[in-house]
Amino acid sequence: MRSVQITRFGGPEVLDVVDLPDPVPGDGEQLFDTSSSGVDHADTHHRGSGN
Repeated sequence: MRSVQITRFGGPEVLDVVDLPDPVPGDGEQLFDTSSSGVDHADTHHRGSGN
């Protein structure tokens, strides 16, 4: 699975695209297949504002 991870403080340059193993749901949990998701302006603005 491809994922975006933030492992350090910083702006948009710290958003790393990584490959991870597929998650396995635990007891009482359900796994949903998400084919795409988005990052909106507020997400990138917050990362770039230094807050």
